[in-house]
Amino acid sequence: MSAHQYDHGHTAAGWVGTGIASVGAAVAGAGVCFVSGVLIVGGLGIGVVALLVTWALHLAGWGKGPGIRPREEWGWRVRDSGARAGHDECLGCRLAGRRRTAADSGRTAEVAVGVSVRGDVSLGGEPEAAAVGADSGR
Repeated sequence: MSAHQYDHGHTAAGWVGTGIASVGAAVAGAGVCFVSGVLIVGGLGIGVVALLVTWALHLAGWGKGPGIRPREEWGWRVRDSGARAGHDECLGCRLAGRRRTAADSGRTAEVAVGVSVRGDVSLGGEPEAAAVGADSGR
């Protein structure tokens, strides 16, 4: 049994990006303390590098898209199987030209009273029966 029961969202891209950004924040903070414009700009530059490295790792499959991942992909050392096609509603994937719509992913789910739900609708990787007009306060 897993130590955690839900997807924390920890990924290699997230850990690496956070580490680099922390170094950038420390350098920029030292620049503020020492009144050094060079250190401040250097720290901000390291922050931009952290953003680009995190984005590149996300596109390589070491990040995660918005939403809940399948349980098999919860570990932070597991590559994202859907990264090459792009993630639904993911700004990073759209900026890279990887656009995927709900029709491309095989899922269609609209939450409204009187609207039908087609395709596999799942919560946490477990298929569930979709009831129209059911309580949406989960």
